[in-house]
Amino acid sequence: MIGYVTLGTNCFDDSAAFYDDLLGSLGASRQMQDGTFVAWGRSPTEPWLSIIAPFDGKPATAGNGTMVAIMLDSATLVDEAHAKALALGGTDEGAPGPRGGGGFYAAYWRDLDGNKLCFFNLGA
Repeated sequence: MIGYVTLGTNCFDDSAAFYDDLLGSLGASRQMQDGTFVAWGRSPTEPWLSIIAPFDGKPATAGNGTMVAIMLDSATLVDEAHAKALALGGTDEGAPGPRGGGGFYAAYWRDLDGNKLCFFNLGA
């Protein structure tokens, strides 16, 4: 049902390079772009993640209580992607591990603009 999620950025070039590297390691590539917007995905038929410099020209802010969760194929990929996000300058918001039972395995982090994201796997 979700087509794409957009995160605001105040450091467009740095953020684009961050997500090129991080999402590229997960098999995603740029699907659309212009001077203030980039969207990454693995195909045109799967949901995309994008960044944008806010249209109104005001600073982007990370939403309190807002989080984007990216499903991965294994707990190992969750571990690797979380480590890569931190190596690229992201900050830890919760180390990889099981959460809440039912095979839910997740790792939480913030990007260069403070947006909160999660990598997760169901059935770990």
